[in-house]
Amino acid sequence: MQSLWMLLASLFFACMGVCAKLVAATHSVVEIVFYRSILSLVLVYALVRLRGVPLATPHWHWQISRGLVGFAALVAYFWAITRLPLATAVTLNYTSAIFLAIYLVFTGHRLNAGIIGALALGLTGIGLLLKPSLHADQLLSGLIGLGSGMLAGMAYFSVRELGARGEPESRTVFYFALVSSACGSLWLPFSPLHPVDLRSGVLLFGVAAFATAAQLAMTRAYTRAKPLLAAALAYSTVVFSSLFGILLWNEAHDAWSWLAIGLIVLSGLAATHFSPARSARRPAP
Repeated sequence: MQSLWMLLASLFFACMGVCAKLVAATHSVVEIVFYRSILSLVLVYALVRLRGVPLATPHWHWQISRGLVGFAALVAYFWAITRLPLATAVTLNYTSAIFLAIYLVFTGHRLNAGIIGALALGLTGIGLLLKPSLHADQLLSGLIGLGSGMLAGMAYFSVRELGARGEPESRTVFYFALVSSACGSLWLPFSPLHPVDLRSGVLLFGVAAFATAAQLAMTRAYTRAKPLLAAALAYSTVVFSSLFGILLWNEAHDAWSWLAIGLIVLSGLAATHFSPARSARRPAP
């Protein structure tokens, strides 16, 4: 029953993607990332104060590096969402589990047959998703979406290290929102600004609110459900995103796309199962 929290988190993550894709009609990616970060900062700050978690950290260099990499991953992810079918962008971002396994191998963890199989599946799925499934004018956006997965994997590696050092997750999420807000503030003056009306305001708030709600639901799922089952259910975000894409934008996927998505999901599950980070949580994008 506790695993239903992960299904709820996956639905919220998909809703965040829907809001981002809708508001992209009137706002740039930089604006979306800025508003998502600043609104999340307010929400997470309130949560941290409510829980009585101190904001001072002895691991500020890890927090800053995680925030910078996470910000870059967020920009790449939203760029892909606004230019690719929703399920495709989400799937490319979820290659983060594959990249996390690679980073763990490079940091001294033993490479086993399960990880090798997961990487082979993932690379095959990525190749199918980028080459036969995307039009030539979508290839760059596809590579940027893949980059969001690579950067997200680096961010999750930092989160894993912070957790091993005893950092509360709420503090890590707060610093991520803080660093992302600062980066967005520095970038925003160099990007065209658009007025925020009622529709775009609701959508921008939805991006931040759904991301925060998904984070909370995901945290509860990982703390109360079996980690591997929760990780498997996390990939239901791809299913929800596919349904939203079909219903809202009439996004059709051919057989190559579904095969590629399936291989990447299986690869992520295998990487989660065989990786030393199998119990690590997946932070919100």
